Amino acid sequence: MPDSAPLLAVSEVSVRFGGVSALADVDFCIEKGTVTALIGPNGAGKTTLLGAVTGMVGISQGRVVLGGRDITGLPPHVRARLGVVRTFQNLEVFANMTVLENVMTGRHALVSYGVLDGILRTPRFRAGERACREAALSRLEFVGLAGKKDVLAGELPYGSQRLLELARAVAAEPALLLLDEPAAGLNTQETQALAGLITRVRDELGITVGLVEHDMDLVMGISDAVTVLNFGAVLASGTPAQVQADPDVVAAYLGD
Repeated sequence: MPDSAPLLAVSEVSVRFGGVSALADVDFCIEKGTVTALIGPNGAGKTTLLGAVTGMVGISQGRVVLGGRDITGLPPHVRARLGVVRTFQNLEVFANMTVLENVMTGRHALVSYGVLDGILRTPRFRAGERACREAALSRLEFVGLAGKKDVLAGELPYGSQRLLELARAVAAEPALLLLDEPAAGLNTQETQALAGLITRVRDELGITVGLVEHDMDLVMGISDAVTVLNFGAVLASGTPAQVQADPDVVAAYLGD
């Protein structure tokens, strides 16, 4: 169940690209312990909003607060260390690295050894590598890819590469996991499996999830809350049932 204070609070955020307004005075929050979806037509500003949260897109005005801390002016790598991790619409796996190595890269912010430890292969380095490997294997088991740990990531089928991205993201142990169209390109069976995994990320791993997705069956089936963007502004927010019943949302996006 969500806590009383939101994990993420976006307040009056605006983003402009040249003379074009991509986001206008957007208020958006994600409660801790939820799957919160962000939906809307193409070009509505969903990916731009994720970029504003992660620091990859500069904002013209407004604030972004994570866990009570104002992170508005912080660069992306600092936000990542504070627990904001994101996946992207396009696959971002390291094709020439093994599946296990890909997941291990997701834990780079958590290691306690330095470059010199690695060069000298100190006991601290060896212990850290063992812990990193064990944690990565655990996340591969979580998504069902442990049996493919030594396969090059580029040799995996597309759907398995999507699961690999999820395993790498949760390996970072984020407070907030932002998934940008994770079901893109998946078939029905793969999408159903993904839905179950996202629910388990919330329930078993205790990771709060922000979800941008066009598959409405997926969104409405697993989300605790839904926010709808249209033309860079919030059109509606509420439970899946409330959003589905909103006539403005039906007219703008969901259809009859």
